[in-house]
Amino acid sequence: MHKSRLACFVIDCQVEDIEPGTNFWAGALGYPAADADEKYAVLDATPAGPKMLVQKVEHPSRIHLDIETDNKEAEVQRLEKLGAKVVKVMERWVVMEAPTGHRFCVVNPQRLDFHTASDVNVWE
Repeated sequence: MHKSRLACFVIDCQVEDIEPGTNFWAGALGYPAADADEKYAVLDATPAGPKMLVQKVEHPSRIHLDIETDNKEAEVQRLEKLGAKVVKVMERWVVMEAPTGHRFCVVNPQRLDFHTASDVNVWE
């Protein structure tokens, strides 16, 4: 048995400087930047909802989502059975691709309430 849920929407930005993108998305979504560095900016989204992250990347700009889980291996296997494929295994996450071509990541728990929340899916 393992658990998973939507953890985060990640706004991937192929830019030299992430600050203008962070300012745009913070203003567009009404979520001020709570924490930022040269590569990442966390937007202060609603506590009950998924996190919002602006990320500087080298690939074309897009939005992807992260699925948080307490067992990455089991979650990756579950998603492969649904038709996803592993693109790259990183130290702390796994990049996957849905049958529709959309990329997403399987990550360790990100939201503080993961282990106590009622909106977490439990998989056998």
